[in-house]
Amino acid sequence: MTEMQKLYLLIPLAPLIGSAIAGLFGWLIGRTMSHVVTIAGVAISCWASWLVFQDVQAGHVFNGTVYTWLTTGDIRLEIGFLIDSLTAMMMLVVTFVSLMVHIYTIGYMHEDPGYQRFFSYISLFTFSMLMLVMANNFMQLFFGWEAVGLVSYLLIGFWYTRPTAIYANLKAFLVNRVGDFGFLLGIGMVLAYFGTLDYASVFAQAPAMASQTVSLIPGHDWSLITVICILLFIGAMGKSAQFPLHVWLPDSMEGPTPISALIHAATMVTAGIFMVARMSPVFELSQTALSFVMVIGAITALFMGFLGIIQNDIKRVVAYSTLSQLGYMTVALGASAYSVAVFHLMTHAFFKALLFLGAGSVIMGMHHDQDIRNMGGLRKYMPITWITSLVGSLALIGTPFFSGFYSKDSIIEAVHVAMEHGVAGSGFAYFAVVAGVFVTAFYSFRMYFLVFHGKERFDTHGHDEHHHDAHDDHGHHGGVPHESPLVITIPLILLAIPSIFVGYFAIEPMLFGDFFKGAIYINPELHPAMEELRNDFPGAAAMAMHSLTSLPLWLAISGVALSWFFYMKRPDIPAAIKQRFSVIYNILENKYGFDTFNDWFFAGGARALGGFFWRIGDVKIIDGFFVNGTAHLIGWFSTVIRKWQSGYIYHYAFAMIIGVFALITWFVRVA
Repeated sequence: MTEMQKLYLLIPLAPLIGSAIAGLFGWLIGRTMSHVVTIAGVAISCWASWLVFQDVQAGHVFNGTVYTWLTTGDIRLEIGFLIDSLTAMMMLVVTFVSLMVHIYTIGYMHEDPGYQRFFSYISLFTFSMLMLVMANNFMQLFFGWEAVGLVSYLLIGFWYTRPTAIYANLKAFLVNRVGDFGFLLGIGMVLAYFGTLDYASVFAQAPAMASQTVSLIPGHDWSLITVICILLFIGAMGKSAQFPLHVWLPDSMEGPTPISALIHAATMVTAGIFMVARMSPVFELSQTALSFVMVIGAITALFMGFLGIIQNDIKRVVAYSTLSQLGYMTVALGASAYSVAVFHLMTHAFFKALLFLGAGSVIMGMHHDQDIRNMGGLRKYMPITWITSLVGSLALIGTPFFSGFYSKDSIIEAVHVAMEHGVAGSGFAYFAVVAGVFVTAFYSFRMYFLVFHGKERFDTHGHDEHHHDAHDDHGHHGGVPHESPLVITIPLILLAIPSIFVGYFAIEPMLFGDFFKGAIYINPELHPAMEELRNDFPGAAAMAMHSLTSLPLWLAISGVALSWFFYMKRPDIPAAIKQRFSVIYNILENKYGFDTFNDWFFAGGARALGGFFWRIGDVKIIDGFFVNGTAHLIGWFSTVIRKWQSGYIYHYAFAMIIGVFALITWFVRVA
């Protein structure tokens, strides 16, 4: 084994070892050692990822098996690593954001009784995510996929005494099962038709399978590749919270804030995006699947943004913006701009983790009150949180020169090219991503203005004693908001730096250079979006200057201006709109009725089905027929027999005579 291969093993194993020590021996080694071992594990992993990233930049790609898990017939199920530019970038993002979250957690959870357990979980999550992105076959991908799902279940329900947290983690688990069922079927079809689960072998065979059809319903032939791609994407819809499997993500805000940043900003929810980009050689063979992906992404990008406008919980606003941004990434995938989707995944990881951790800092400063209607004017109390949150918001809405601008504008351009070439669904997608710019700017700055500007709406004399819980960092009730400690603010500053600069420096190599060469495949004849973007690309600085005259920027500016006018100058207008358009407001308040429908149809349907089986199966058949029926039969039989057991000798003598008579008759007949 070479030095580099040892590093590959070290990257996922270091967080796993840290997690095991903190989880199994946390009670023994105490709080401080628990966070020291887990942070050390993730820091080693982050450092090793950086070395691997540089090695990949130098042109060294690795695709090999670590060990064979099991062999059955001709099929080998293996644990293996595929280390190329796509993997290396994902490893860096996952380990860096995870490291920031680990450090931040020291401050955020420092009075929580489950401190060691929490560190164990987040390190285990990091291990699972690394196994997912480093996989070179579908079996290991599925292992990582399910492992991040399991750990997210544990983390969302971390405060397991809260009924809301238990409801949220159960919901996340069940919705993800729906997506994973499709994912598993897709992997099953790959194995059935390709005879292997190894990426390289599947990609090599894919073009030859492009014309093959399958008949799932007799008389209807469908393209094999299209069916596989859509099934795999259903898995991504669950993990990456795409409509209609998006319902779990806003509720998952019940978990502690560091979780929101780690799972719902940077890593787990982007697993679906990463998977589709990794499968680009297969998806390129099916225009139907790509159009399906694009339309689902467009619905998510626009309609989840609308829901962000009416939220009052600071974390839920950021959660809906995550849904919307994941929709943008999915639209880019559908337009065959895989590298743009992954580029947005990377920039979004930094600024969304920053926004979540900033929200957590505000929650701590406000003594665990999450309602933005109770805030205002926090700028002077929490200067570092204020400036870093402003950076995150500016990056989110696509301000020129900020990282979010480069990735978001590239998505809009790619969809525009797809529309010009008449790709099915691209017209609606273009409308959705452009309109989404205004919506994003409006709700993100609504939150920003309500929290950091305007008049102070909090009472400094213990207005929120009912909000106080074990996590209040200074243990006093109410009081003036205060800046968070250094373990909170340093990760904020370290995440703000890439949120500003990473887009400017990364756009050229990642989108138009050879960065993803060999990792992402695009058929330029069928899908010319990236080719045209490359030809029109004027350079990072010129792109930002050019945008000053573009529609998306003016939509973003008008969104910010309108939110300032509504919430800083004339708060009576939003209230009047809410009154006038109460029907629309109620639709948004009910999240388009998805939760109600799911509770009525799926949960209610499952309960009704269970009740039916209980009444018929349990009460009537098992208890009624088998258990009680057997008892009744034996009772009836005994009643009949009892009549013969009278105790009189002449009854028995009579019975013997009848018996002898019957036997003699039978013998005579036989003879």
